[in-house]
Amino acid sequence: MAIDNKDKKVLKSSIEREQNEVACSAECEKIKGSKNLNVPNLRFPEFSGEWEKCKVSELLDFYSTNSLCWEQLEYDTENISNLHYGLIHVGLPTMVNLVQDRLPNIKDGNKPKNYELCKEGDVAFADASEDTNEVAKAIEFYNLNGRDVICGLHTIHGRDNKDRTVVGFKGYAFSSTAFHNQIRRIAQGTKIYSISTKNFSECYIGIPSKVEQAKIASLLHLIDERIVTQNKIIEDLKKLKSAISERLFNAIKGDVVVLEDIGDVVKGKQINGEFLSESGKYYVMNGGIEPSGFYNDYNVEANTISISEGGNSCGYVQFNACPFWSGGHCYTIQNTTDNVKTEYLYQFLKSKESEIMKLRIGSGLPNIQKKDLAKFKITIPNISEQKVISAFLSSFERKADVEMNFVNLLLEEKQYLLRQMFI
Repeated sequence: MAIDNKDKKVLKSSIEREQNEVACSAECEKIKGSKNLNVPNLRFPEFSGEWEKCKVSELLDFYSTNSLCWEQLEYDTENISNLHYGLIHVGLPTMVNLVQDRLPNIKDGNKPKNYELCKEGDVAFADASEDTNEVAKAIEFYNLNGRDVICGLHTIHGRDNKDRTVVGFKGYAFSSTAFHNQIRRIAQGTKIYSISTKNFSECYIGIPSKVEQAKIASLLHLIDERIVTQNKIIEDLKKLKSAISERLFNAIKGDVVVLEDIGDVVKGKQINGEFLSESGKYYVMNGGIEPSGFYNDYNVEANTISISEGGNSCGYVQFNACPFWSGGHCYTIQNTTDNVKTEYLYQFLKSKESEIMKLRIGSGLPNIQKKDLAKFKITIPNISEQKVISAFLSSFERKADVEMNFVNLLLEEKQYLLRQMFI
């Protein structure tokens, strides 16, 4: 169930109070005028004095990790849990709490001979990524919930054995802009960037008093918890809409036609990747669920349905409210007949997305053939029913968009604090 406007105002005011509480102290301003700038730009006013800067090698002891691949892991068993680097990139928050977060388990017969069990407060880093911003992305084990966990493929496992930090601080400190600016300078590679424990250890990290550490960590953890809550709200809205859509369209009466009877299935035109940019006026849709980049022109008008043609997400249905470029792995539905509303057609196809995905062929790089998509069956009621149905289902999407905007505000707040509250 989504939070109402009253609740949202409470959350907003709470965040604003926290922002107002974080400020440069008089001592901070004094130190800024000197040669040593070992203080963050933003600080809680009750703290003063410089932070200590030390090498990562002086703070952390490192332990060997294993190289188990996904095929050697499974979920929901009682075996030892294993942290794969892919979960650091996607799937886990900065503070890992195994009360709510999931890790895969090692399949029988694959347990490494030698390993070091993780402890609460341990940190783990992904040592490789296609993006320099994601190299050395960090998580901290905040609550292991009594589970045995080890670090696996392409991870670096570190522990503060000198008790210089509190649980909950290191994950955010190693996620800060100040730290990642150092990582980008030492990351090696062209298409895949990587770091080694040796050069990683020579980077510096800032450490304030434990009391200040705890307050910083508490603020950022609160924001993370709110992000988790909001994402759960959005997921519940999507599930509710999906369930209602399935029942609605299974019961709807009307003419049964195939897609090519009511519109043209048009394959897009591929653009060489070198012509794409990271931002721009027109996004480019290809085989994924997110734009593959931006281009200076468009080939499809606004308010058009697109369906992914190839890749692991082929069959993904999307409504495009603005002009865009349809790439070589994207279908669009154009020139629809007068007896069908585009919004209704989108909601129908979206509700049948799993069935559309079953049209895929091939294993290495699956794709959906145009001729198969063109024969997909559509139920068309009268126009008035179409309008009622599409308006009702669209209301769920608008509500989800509102909740997602709030998530984005929280994410922006977190990134701002990661830039300003660390050295």
